[in-house]
Formats: sequence, structure tokens, C-alpha cells
Amino acid sequence: MATNMKKKFEKYWGDPTKMNKMLFIPCVLDPRHKFTTLSFALKKMFGDNGATIEKDVREYMKSLFNEYSSSASKDKCGKLSSEVEASSSSYMVDIGDFYEELSRHTSGSGAGNSKSELDKYLAEDTEVGTSDFNVLLWWKYNSARFPFLSEMARDILAIPISSVASECAFSTGGRVLDSFRSSLTSKLVEALVCLQDWLRSESQPISIEEDLDSLEQLEQDLAKVGKEPSIDDI
Repeated sequence: MATNMKKKFEKYWGDPTKMNKMLFIPCVLDPRHKFTTLSFALKKMFGDNGATIEKDVREYMKSLFNEYSSSASKDKCGKLSSEVEASSSSYMVDIGDFYEELSRHTSGSGAGNSKSELDKYLAEDTEVGTSDFNVLLWWKYNSARFPFLSEMARDILAIPISSVASECAFSTGGRVLDSFRSSLTSKLVEALVCLQDWLRSESQPISIEEDLDSLEQLEQDLAKVGKEPSIDDI
């Protein structure tokens, strides 16, 4: 068991150079930490290899930001082109409005600025951390200054740090639907899994053996109710 646990650990943390760089991006997108905390933590954890990992994370962060900014710029460019084509077909092209829209498009894509959103964000001082600090709320308030980065933060910070919860759910379903109960419907399996979770969350333990008589009586009452004529039969 310990050997399997060690193999699992080595798979994700054994070789620092092969670690998924996405693990470090949430720290960079936290305005309380950015690369300041990440650089210190990497050096503390991996020693001399920390600087190499930090460099790789910076390159990964930059490529990820370029991906978001380029896709947004393509959307803006396509919208601008469609507007120009529509106005040209009606021979009502307003040159002044066209250049005004072009100027907004250029400034929005960052082509007219020497620094990108990412550079400006990293150059700013880190925020003071408080117990009630909300990272997603901070990005919501600063989405006007960092539209591309705020979109990145919304997507990346929503990624679960672990898949244990989903794997546990699948494992529970596997224990319910085994080779001897393979004919259960999906709704019945869902009901059994939910019922098991509700029973485990009860503050007072439930003993099925002690309540067996009551359950049998309840089952008989339900069977009698099912035999009685309903409104639809009248």
C-alpha cells in the first residue's frame, strides 16, 4: 500500500521538471502572492532547480496569456470586419467612425502599449492578505483593467485542485452496481448512492436491524395503497 502511494506521489511530484506548470499558475493569479511567493516556495522546495522551474512557469504563463489575448483579438477583428463589410455594401461607410473603432481595437489588443496586461499586473505591488480576501471577487472588480487576465483567472481558479471527490463518487457507484446487481436502472443507482450519503451524514446512527419491523410494516402499507383504486381508474 505504501509502495503504491509512493508511486502516485512520484508520478506528480517526483521529477520537478516534468511537473504540470498549471499547478503553479493559480499562485501567480493570486494578487497577494504572484511570483514573489512562488519563487520563494520553489527555491525552498527544490533548491537550485527552483529557478529553472520558475523560468518555465513564466514562459508557460506568457504563452497562456498570449493564447487568451490572441483569441479575443480575433473575435474583435472579425466583428470589426463584418461591420465594415455591411456598411460598404450600402455605400454608407463613415471613415471617422471606422478609424475610431480601429483605435479602440488597437488599444484593446495591447498593440499600442509597450507593456501587456501581464507585465502591468506583475509589476504592481502585491495585495495585503486578509482573512476574508476573495481572489475571484478581486478579479471581478479589476476586470476592466485586466480583461484578458480576468478571463484567465475565472477559468483557471475554477479548476479543482484534486479529482478525489469525483473518483470517490465513481467508486461508490461501482460498489452499488456490481456484477450481481447489474440490472439496476441509472435512476435507482443514483437514488441508492444519494441515500447512502444522507444516512452517513445523520448525526444519530441509524440501525436497520432495529427498525426492520417498522420498515416491513411501512412496505405493507405502501403495497396496500398501491392496490387501492386511484383517481385515474375512476
